[in-house]
Amino acid sequence: MSEEIIGRGTWYDKMAVEVIEREKKLGRSLDMIRTEMGLGASGFPHIGSLGDAARSYAVTLALREQGYRSELIAFCDDKDGLRRVPAGLPKSLEKYLGFPVTSIPDPFGCHESYGKHMSSLLLEALDKCGIEYRYISAKDAYEKGMLSNEIRALLLNAKKVGEIVKEEVGQERYTEVLPYFPICGNCGRIYTTKALEYLPNENKVLYVCEGMEIKGRWIEGCGFKGEADVTRGEGKLSWKGEFAARWKALDIRFEAYGKDIADSVRVNDRICREILGFEPPSHAKYEMFLDKSGKKISKSTGNVFTPQVWFRYGSPQSLLLLMLKRFVGTRTLDVTDIPLYMNEMDQLEDLYFGRKTLSDKKELAKLRGLYEYCWTLKPPEKPSIHVPYNLLTFLAKIAPKEKEMDFIIEKLRDYGYLQKNQQADEDLKKRVGYAINWVRDFAEIRETAVSLNENERKAISELIEVLKTENEPEKIQNAIFNTAKKHNLPPSNFFKTLYNILIGVPQGPRLGPYIIAMGKQNVIDALERTLKSQN
Repeated sequence: MSEEIIGRGTWYDKMAVEVIEREKKLGRSLDMIRTEMGLGASGFPHIGSLGDAARSYAVTLALREQGYRSELIAFCDDKDGLRRVPAGLPKSLEKYLGFPVTSIPDPFGCHESYGKHMSSLLLEALDKCGIEYRYISAKDAYEKGMLSNEIRALLLNAKKVGEIVKEEVGQERYTEVLPYFPICGNCGRIYTTKALEYLPNENKVLYVCEGMEIKGRWIEGCGFKGEADVTRGEGKLSWKGEFAARWKALDIRFEAYGKDIADSVRVNDRICREILGFEPPSHAKYEMFLDKSGKKISKSTGNVFTPQVWFRYGSPQSLLLLMLKRFVGTRTLDVTDIPLYMNEMDQLEDLYFGRKTLSDKKELAKLRGLYEYCWTLKPPEKPSIHVPYNLLTFLAKIAPKEKEMDFIIEKLRDYGYLQKNQQADEDLKKRVGYAINWVRDFAEIRETAVSLNENERKAISELIEVLKTENEPEKIQNAIFNTAKKHNLPPSNFFKTLYNILIGVPQGPRLGPYIIAMGKQNVIDALERTLKSQN
């Protein structure tokens, strides 16, 4: 008996069912099942920042598909202090190290604060991807007293918080100070303060601004001694407690997290359960995106890859595919992967609309479901015109300057992707625009990685020599066929190999005319790069 397909057959549907079953066992209300993601505001949002939202929103959608009300909370950490000036920003910002990011002027001059500028970039990306959310600013939450009950409970039980932190991660700091950072009433910094005593009747914390080491650098305090009202946003909880406070105050039932904060999540789970008396949300741990050198993609180290960069060369749906297709495992990533995800979205669309199928019904349901989630369950009514990304970039490379769009559309008619008098729709124009941007910004077009056997390598080497002297499309077409036969390769397989190298898919326009149109030298260069990559 085949295993039942849950919802749309994806991991997110299974996760939604697990969340519901757990909540039923806990006996909690199912009137609203909230998911949450943290929204950083201390630097440029990177691709991974969007992953938090995409994964939690997919679970939100899956919960709705199961018949429950659900919403995603986007909690913006704009009360955090600036720990380091991100690469590419002016060094003059160093004087604001330790200040809450919403107290720092926007260096670009277009938002009310540094923090507002950075968070707006991620919100803009969420909107572009069709992710719906309820935005909560940490600054507003603290100032309006949304977390006041939880802050009070944690400060009254500060000794227990310190013990949990020490037991879980070996850090002894919170056995000596309160898990709270007041904002210094004199110098305005937040991380330089040490919270010494809580006055529950007045809801105030006594503190001294001593200084603190931040990211390996000592930030001097001003020596001021003061008191902070915890109900009026005059400080914030430390990470060793803030997650727990949010979960309880906002009634969060699911939150995914990156493995880099696994220790914080473990500490907060215990604090939530043992001090706040609230069972923490269901979790799912994912791993980080790495750049091609193996370093974690990060806001502060200069290798940040933002959603805005992706949108210059690829669709929002292709970016959601990157986020949603796999949950576990570390992945390397850079801009040159975008064409692969654009082509993969076309493959999913073919499965979704029945142009292609799979014998494995469970796998087919999962991939069709994945396509729907990439469209946030609002898929198009009909398939788009599929043109391989590499084909568009080759055309953009040879197109007359300032006339690229018209030139490429006309070539697509010649190649049969459009009928003779068919107009390009908005989706196709966007695709062409991505390819034009690619060619303007990158000198080379990356070929699809293929593995060649010895006969294929010899055949491609011989074909390169033919291309150096032959200029007639039909003779080139025949040469490809004859070269395959000469090296004991089925011609259809050899054509597929060439298509995969040149345009990233196993079929395309007639190769002889295409090679002439692309410019023989461009094709020769692409084939030579492929041969070189095999060594």
